[in-house]
Amino acid sequence: MTASLFPIFLLASVAAAATGVIFRPGAWYAGLRKPSFTPPNWAFPVAWTTIYLLSAIAATRVAPLPGAGMALALWSAQIALNTLWTPVFFGARQMALAMVVMATLLVTVAAMVLSFWSLDWRAGLLLLPYLVWLGVATALNWRVWRDNPDAVGR
Repeated sequence: MTASLFPIFLLASVAAAATGVIFRPGAWYAGLRKPSFTPPNWAFPVAWTTIYLLSAIAATRVAPLPGAGMALALWSAQIALNTLWTPVFFGARQMALAMVVMATLLVTVAAMVLSFWSLDWRAGLLLLPYLVWLGVATALNWRVWRDNPDAVGR
């Protein structure tokens, strides 16, 4: 039963990742001022592929456990927010709204890590790279928004 859950969590993750294919950064993003801590372009697909895979494994571990309802609700919320951020930032070019989505995602993932950890510490541990990466992504979103006030919506 548990192993059969993995493809479902992975499918939701693939759907979230697909927004990165549909809403590509492109020339608009390349032309923005970015902070010195901006990861190289190749790091984004590597990081997100790893995060989505670890997140699906963690959810598969937690799903059959008693009391997993809140943990799975948080997983569902984070994948929805994750899916939303890319079209808001790269599609609509609404950096302020994307910052709200990102901050909400960061808080949701932090709560998810705690929730998963309380049920299965290994599952919680699998989510720590996600939380770290979101810290970087949140700071990056903030700085790009702050440093490019004229780039919104264009």
